[in-house]
Amino acid sequence: MTCKQDIFDSAIDRIIQAIDRQSSVSLSVQLRGALEFGIASGELPSGARLPSVRVLAARLKISPVTVSHVYAALQSSGLIVGRVGSGTFVSGNGDDVADGRFRELDSRIAELVRFGKSCGLSPAELAVRVSMTSCTTPRPIRILMVGNFIEATQSYADELRRHLTKGDEIQAAVLSEIAENPPKNIDIIIAPKTLLADAREILPNVAVIGLILIPNEATRVALASIPPDAKTLAFAYVPSFVTIMKAGILRFAPHVTQLTMKVRDEPGLHDAIQASQVLIYATGADYLRRDLRPDQTAFEYRHTPDIHAIRTEILPAIETCRASLNATKDAAQ
Repeated sequence: MTCKQDIFDSAIDRIIQAIDRQSSVSLSVQLRGALEFGIASGELPSGARLPSVRVLAARLKISPVTVSHVYAALQSSGLIVGRVGSGTFVSGNGDDVADGRFRELDSRIAELVRFGKSCGLSPAELAVRVSMTSCTTPRPIRILMVGNFIEATQSYADELRRHLTKGDEIQAAVLSEIAENPPKNIDIIIAPKTLLADAREILPNVAVIGLILIPNEATRVALASIPPDAKTLAFAYVPSFVTIMKAGILRFAPHVTQLTMKVRDEPGLHDAIQASQVLIYATGADYLRRDLRPDQTAFEYRHTPDIHAIRTEILPAIETCRASLNATKDAAQ
């Protein structure tokens, strides 16, 4: 078994451990949310094979029908893909069309190399001539960073801006905002992988790239600093986030022995907050801090873009978009 698959299996183990049968959130919602956010955070990496429906159902001790429905929903969202005879796998950024275009590009390059040889040019000499052929100045790229909460989305955009080519522009917007008023003059959309399907539906003619998010450094430090015996309450703003949030806490704070999960509007939430010593809240729930006592500790469970994914996925996708736009501009001249 590869190291990558070992890491993937460990993430699946944490998800299974995080499923809470006492929660008011249904098991199917917990499982779907855990898998969605696991993919979005990179915990469940592209290309890794998911357990079969029967295997996962047996491990969770739930009906295979429930797991099958969750897998079907994730597949319809483009987050996973079923391959006949092979199993179910985590999708990449979901751009099969781009894969086909790259195959066509490779074919055309091979044809160009053959023609170059017939002209007496080596591949290296041909590469030099290609690099000198650009007939337009590279065009700046207009990027839209999409998320659920504007403050967090703006922070993702600020982090990405540090890595962009001079002249490129990036702005932040929440999904509900672009749904009501779809923006114009956008070249590429970047969004957490859980929002890819929605973003593509709103702007079907714009390239959409998935962003991998991980708990930021401050969150990881705060989790590691929780006293082992502290009564800890974790609050998920949306039900689908509860399981992956618990899995993340168990990963970075395995020493915490008294952990309770709650979601918005769940009965007993106020009493659970009052009884806790440490409150961990998801983005969008900072209002909970207003009623805390001085002896209670609270911090936000916050994400940040994965720097490795920025370098290996986001920036190459932006350059592919730039090359495509420049090629279209060249053809029009």
